[in-house]
Formats: sequence, structure tokens, C-alpha cells
Amino acid sequence: RIVFRSDKTLYVTAGERGQDDPSAPTALNAQNVAKTLGKVVRLNRDGSIPPGNPVFATAGALPGLWSLGHRNPQGAALKPGSDDLWLTEHGPQGGDELNRVLPGRNYGWPLASYGCPYGAPVGDACRVGGGTHAPTYEEPKTFWVPTSIAPAGLAFYTADKFPEWQGNVFAGALAGQSLWRIVLDASGNVSAREEVAAVKALGKRIRDVRQGPDG
Repeated sequence: RIVFRSDKTLYVTAGERGQDDPSAPTALNAQNVAKTLGKVVRLNRDGSIPPGNPVFATAGALPGLWSLGHRNPQGAALKPGSDDLWLTEHGPQGGDELNRVLPGRNYGWPLASYGCPYGAPVGDACRVGGGTHAPTYEEPKTFWVPTSIAPAGLAFYTADKFPEWQGNVFAGALAGQSLWRIVLDASGNVSAREEVAAVKALGKRIRDVRQGPDG
């Protein structure tokens, strides 16, 4: 996904291409700062590197990196009135996440996930790395278990047609075939979430979420 910041730089997301075996750490794309895979990158529109990107201490770290440890980002949006990036990303078996993406932070994949490795019985005991991300990695703002919804597009609602929904986050779901409404509190933490009944009733895979021009 590509998101344009107010300063005309870009956030670009990249999946990690299935390199997730902790027994082969050199293959862990999402944790390797010499690669863009499994990262969010911040670039100028001409492809050059803007000032202000975080500096990773590891030798060989690429200068464009913004954050690391992402599995498969599918939805990306800026919180209204800011350059604050939010992502939805796919977990393995369960463990889909909504993340607020902060500069220089590590979101844990494939060393921590609330999902289970493919082929493992789904349940609390199989969570990758025990599930809990903190304090080593950033905790997701919310996550879906035990079944993956396969979250897709992401949008913040800013219009007045549904005033009770202002500031809420909306995420599509491919496997879940629905639209999720996610409520954030004043601190940016998730206080509630629900499936939008009218969309769930359609029984369709929702890949893109946008606010209509009429609100």
C-alpha cells in the first residue's frame, strides 16, 4: 500500500514473502534491516530518502526504513489531521492485526504473533513467541483470534452523515466477508469494535474501504 503524507513523502508497505522460520534467522526478511521486505518505508516522490527517517543501529540498515516486523500489510490510512500511519495486516492462522505505526519500532513478525503457525492446531498454546509482543515488540492495537478475518482496506471516517461514527476506523475483511468498525479512545487505544451488520449481510469479500464523497 502507498499513503501520501502531508509533506508529500510516501509511506510504502511491503510484505515479507513467507520467510518466517525462526530456526533460520538469516532468512527472516521482516527482521532484516538490510531488506525492505516486511517493512514500512518512507520515501520522497522521486524515490530519494527524506530527512527525519529513523536510524537503525544495525550495520547495513537501509536509510528508507520507517518500521519493521510486519507480515502482510493490506490496509493503510493516515489518522485525520496527522501523518500518523495505521495498518491492518494478515496474521497466519489468526493473529490479524491493527497497528499504529511509529518510527523505528518493531512489530514482531515472525518472532511474536497472536496467530498460530500453519499446520498447528489453533489455540492459545500455539501462539508464535507466546503471542504477547511487549516489551520487546509493539503490541497491536487490536487483533483477531482464533480465526483470521483477512483484513483488507482501511479508512478513518470523518464525515457527518453518521456523526456517531466520526473518528472511527473501518477495516474490510476478505475471509470474514464483512466490514469492521473500530472505536478509538482519546489515547488512541481500541475501546470497542463490531461488524457492520448491513455489510456482513452482503456475504462479499471486502477488499477496499473508502469514504464516499457524500459522507
